[in-house]
Amino acid sequence: MTRLERRLLTDRIWRMIATTLAALAIVLLAWILWTVFYRGATALSFSVFTTPTMPPGRHGGLANAIVGTLIQVFLGLIIAAPVGLYAGTYLSELGRGKFADAVRFVNDVLLSAPSILIGLFVYELLVKTTGGFSGFSGAIALAVLILPVVVRATEDMLRLVPGSLREAAFALGATRAQVVTSVLWRAARAGIATGILLAIARAAGETAPLLFTSLGNLSWSFDLTAPMASLPVTIYQYAGSPFDEWVALAWAGALMITVGVLLLNIVSRLVLAPRGKAS
Repeated sequence: MTRLERRLLTDRIWRMIATTLAALAIVLLAWILWTVFYRGATALSFSVFTTPTMPPGRHGGLANAIVGTLIQVFLGLIIAAPVGLYAGTYLSELGRGKFADAVRFVNDVLLSAPSILIGLFVYELLVKTTGGFSGFSGAIALAVLILPVVVRATEDMLRLVPGSLREAAFALGATRAQVVTSVLWRAARAGIATGILLAIARAAGETAPLLFTSLGNLSWSFDLTAPMASLPVTIYQYAGSPFDEWVALAWAGALMITVGVLLLNIVSRLVLAPRGKAS
């Protein structure tokens, strides 16, 4: 066998291995999605969206958990998105030297940090100092999860903007602030929006940080200083329950989170990406 034949054989073998593993991953993903959709769809009903969580046998729903998740994710986004946008802009346009390197390093650590550690950090920072669990603590924990994703997306997207756009804007007499807000952010808006949507998708399905911060609530609660319900925590509590009704609700909640994350990913990839190319 010649050297060329050996290389072609090796290439075929590795192609076969890669194709087999990719097919296996797709099958496993399809299996998981089918299980979630099948078990969750059979448990869905109108009362799931209109009735709060209740004790077994009371035919409760997940309305308060859905609203609690939306409140905490929205508040976390409001806190993290502006900070991440400006931090990413600084790293892209002005980030030189040791301080910028330190910011990038910390951001990379936050990106890879286990969410349970972030939950413990916020627990020590807010829950213990204030003396109780609260929806605000949960929002802060989610904000810490959202922040590094927005920072990285903003920096990467701004670096993709051609330097000629910056030079043209400066040549026309624009200040640096005007260049950033009127030129760079507009040119990179699709990529930045995609990063924000992916950050929301990451935060919406997190359970561990909320267990240490907002804890959960079986009734309606709009008070950010009190424990607040959330879908991930409710799913965690109900999935291991001995009551079939609660287990069914856990599957329904898992389906809602799965559909929500899938929709956010589809929107970020199929709707916003073409605009980025067009801009």
